[in-house]
Amino acid sequence: MKAVIYGAGNIGRGFIGQLMSQSGYEVVFLDIAEAVIDRLNQDHHYPVVVVGDDGDQVIDVTNVSGVNSKDEEAAAKQIFEADVMATSVGVNVLKFIARPVAKGISARIKAKRPPLNILLCENLIEADRYLKGELFKYLSEDEQKVFGQYVGLVEASIGRMVPVLPKAEGENPLKVCVESFDILHLDKAGFVGEIPPIKNILPYAPFDYFIQRKLFIHNMCHAMTAYLGSLRGYEYIWEAVSDPEIRYCVLEAGTAAARAIAADTKGDLGDLLDFLNKLLFRFDNTALQDTVERVGRDPVRKLKANDRLVGAFLLCKKHGIETVWLDLALAAALSYRNKADDKSMEIQRAVAAEGLKAALIRYAGTEDFPEADLESISVLYGMIAEGSFTAAMRYCAKTLANRIPNK
Repeated sequence: MKAVIYGAGNIGRGFIGQLMSQSGYEVVFLDIAEAVIDRLNQDHHYPVVVVGDDGDQVIDVTNVSGVNSKDEEAAAKQIFEADVMATSVGVNVLKFIARPVAKGISARIKAKRPPLNILLCENLIEADRYLKGELFKYLSEDEQKVFGQYVGLVEASIGRMVPVLPKAEGENPLKVCVESFDILHLDKAGFVGEIPPIKNILPYAPFDYFIQRKLFIHNMCHAMTAYLGSLRGYEYIWEAVSDPEIRYCVLEAGTAAARAIAADTKGDLGDLLDFLNKLLFRFDNTALQDTVERVGRDPVRKLKANDRLVGAFLLCKKHGIETVWLDLALAAALSYRNKADDKSMEIQRAVAAEGLKAALIRYAGTEDFPEADLESISVLYGMIAEGSFTAAMRYCAKTLANRIPNK
């Protein structure tokens, strides 16, 4: 059995590749990083280190190789031969891999190969629809008509945290450090034919519950922790989440998101709150050494309407859930300054030139912000700019208390 993984980055190697290898697949990575591909073909295995405060465990991921995806024909050949496939390239790169993937699919259709299920391990709501639209640009009308018989586009919820850690001199460049969580939630409805045998997968339908849980609780709380942590000068996520004021704010924002998800998906609120509390405990993993800079990187993407921050805010608004703690998350994201992060500095220039409200609307790509919330975000942004995060936190708590009706 062959599993083809488009993307040999930390998630590809440290999560998907590990599970595929442990499930008995020959694992072929497609990537443009020549050094990574060369080392995969030299060693045919690599270490995944599961780190924790109680010690580390090393997993040897075997039976692996790589193909340079700059050669589209070689990439397409691997896709033609695959029994299962996954993407882990990042949302912005999906459109660039669509052509070689389409070439492989086209060849499979012509040869009447068995269905190919593609696990979409990306932080994107409706990644299946997006990739399908990109693939159809390179498929004929006849191929488009039978696409659903030959290809399953399966959304995934990537819960494992895999930070980018600096490598020591002489250290294996393929080594990946991860947390212990290794369950892969997948959209059961996305599969065509039999679900392939893969260790620790959990197919589930309807899948909106897991997509929203990952994006609007996990990713939102992670980003909020980073942006609030940056305000207090913390380097690591564990330092930020250990700050009781930051932890309180993130817990309140996460609770609001959990209530909105429960309302939207009919999911169990108790389960969502359990997930939230366990998540904050996972953020507190000192051995993971995940940085505020990594988690906060590229606030432009994180502020889009369908992403973690604004997406959670809009879902709360949809269901009448109080958003003042998400106002704080947005204000912190708009305040984030990191000279090494071009996107964060772009936002700072936009706020200075256009004003806070106009910049937020432009980057979110939506005007669905009530004026009261725009004003709240502006007030919180001003408090943060004055260096008073504690005052911002108290403003949120007081605002919420004043909005709760007396009964």
